[in-house]
Amino acid sequence: MLTGTIAFTALVLVFMGLSVKERMRLSMFREKSWDFFPEGKPSPLSQAVLNLVGLAGGIYLSLVMLLDFLKFQLPERIHLGQIQLEPLAAVSVALAVIQPFVSRLFVLRRRW
Repeated sequence: MLTGTIAFTALVLVFMGLSVKERMRLSMFREKSWDFFPEGKPSPLSQAVLNLVGLAGGIYLSLVMLLDFLKFQLPERIHLGQIQLEPLAAVSVALAVIQPFVSRLFVLRRRW
């Protein structure tokens, strides 16, 4: 049981790390001038994490409103071994993690 929990947590952390790395790579292409900030320039890592959290939050709020509008009932928690997750939060984080990879696929597909 404990090894499954550790493996699941490690897998989630690896995917989140890859997603943040991909977001950093994508943000380098969209680099803006941050000269008007006197404190300094935010790092690509901080921008990528901020983007990941903001996107996951937006997806979560959209799913909550959609399910409330449709009067759809979900369980409050799902159990994966010793880990308990809120289904909407898990789905929103998963979608936010895979978003930069899907975005890259669309860019590559457009180039062909």
